[in-house]
Amino acid sequence: MVKSSFSLLFGSMVRELGLEIAQPSVAVTGKGELSSRFPVTEFATASLATAGCALRALLARPDAPLYIDQRLASYWFSSSHFPVNRAPAALWDEFAGDYATRDGWIRLHTNAPHHRQAMESVLGVSKDKSALAQRVTAWGKTELEAAIVAAGGCAAAMLSHDEWLKHPHGKTVAAEPLFWQQLHAEAPRPALALPPARPLAGLRVLDLTRIIAGPVATRFLAGLGAQVLRLDPPEWEEPTLVEEVTLGKTCARLNLRSAEGREQFKALLADADVLVHGYRADALEALGFDAETRQQLSPGLIDVSLNAWGWHGPWRNRRGFDSLVQMSSGIADAGMHWKNTGRPHPLPVQALDHATGYLLAAAVLKGLQVRHEQRQGYSARLSLARTAALLMSCPAGDQSALAAIGPHDYQPMMEWSAFGLGNRLNFPLRLAGTPVIWGTPPAALGSAKAAWG
Repeated sequence: MVKSSFSLLFGSMVRELGLEIAQPSVAVTGKGELSSRFPVTEFATASLATAGCALRALLARPDAPLYIDQRLASYWFSSSHFPVNRAPAALWDEFAGDYATRDGWIRLHTNAPHHRQAMESVLGVSKDKSALAQRVTAWGKTELEAAIVAAGGCAAAMLSHDEWLKHPHGKTVAAEPLFWQQLHAEAPRPALALPPARPLAGLRVLDLTRIIAGPVATRFLAGLGAQVLRLDPPEWEEPTLVEEVTLGKTCARLNLRSAEGREQFKALLADADVLVHGYRADALEALGFDAETRQQLSPGLIDVSLNAWGWHGPWRNRRGFDSLVQMSSGIADAGMHWKNTGRPHPLPVQALDHATGYLLAAAVLKGLQVRHEQRQGYSARLSLARTAALLMSCPAGDQSALAAIGPHDYQPMMEWSAFGLGNRLNFPLRLAGTPVIWGTPPAALGSAKAAWG
């Protein structure tokens, strides 16, 4: 019997995390799939199921019913929040997108102002996207990619999967595990209370993540009762995402480049149970907070991190985003051939970000189990590039269209925040006796003090 893509993906995820899962372990409900060359809906369902199984293992409730609605999972991998009587913020900067070079395609990522400025330092300031496209045609794709990256920007030339596997960094990613895991020295941490209804109540999560993957992880932890304190640099904004990902969190600003900010961070970390960070590979180390120092500051810390391109190889410190990883790894090229178009065809949603987010959350829950049972610290590292490799290892099966969102798909109460009124979709994961619910609405970045409540 041929295994489904869900079974293959879910099996790989739980096996690499080291979870012991009894069968049948997850009930999948809902119908329909996102249209893609790859099994994106099954990918979404499997990553949520892995987080659910890690939660069930932490609670020592192996027989508790666990349900994943694959239709809602598909929608949550796009957006869970829908503003009422106001237009949603634009998802992309006007110059972000795919451009034809003289020898192929390149994607320019210009959402952050400094990334757009880096692009313009190479290509000049264009009056509109058509004018920029004309400038790009004079370049070779890898030549332009290298120039923009050297200027501090973000770009990715489109490669086929075969080209990626032969690429020096692609070879490195293929050899990496999905989860890098490490146990640390025993620490005098008390046992966790783990009340089933709010299992992470009282736990402090320090969140140094931005954009999608890391914030998705900490949003899930907040939904289980954790106190999540998100720290952003001065001036950083995410107008397109803040309502989507700050649900249940306290959001503050802290300048880690200043001596005062680093001292404040030390104090916050000392009182944290969990640290989730999405800096590039050596960024925290360069600020004086390497892995050993973090464990010394907070013995028994659960320390889970994300990097776009992986943890070894020539691109380990390169800036990266989901859409860029899709271009380099062969996803956009494969989609182009599958769709029979003449331009890159990415995944229908930012699936690498969202899936990695739930896998980050699963690693945190695994770490909390280690701390609870063994009184040890724990660390794990994941990457978008390695998550992409897992997705590409499975073919998509027959696909049927997802039913449109209806009134019954929204949570009973509308959500009111400083941004206005909105609807939130029902969460796709249900573990009997342990609801995923958020105690506070979305919060503006920098709206609170950098302190534990």
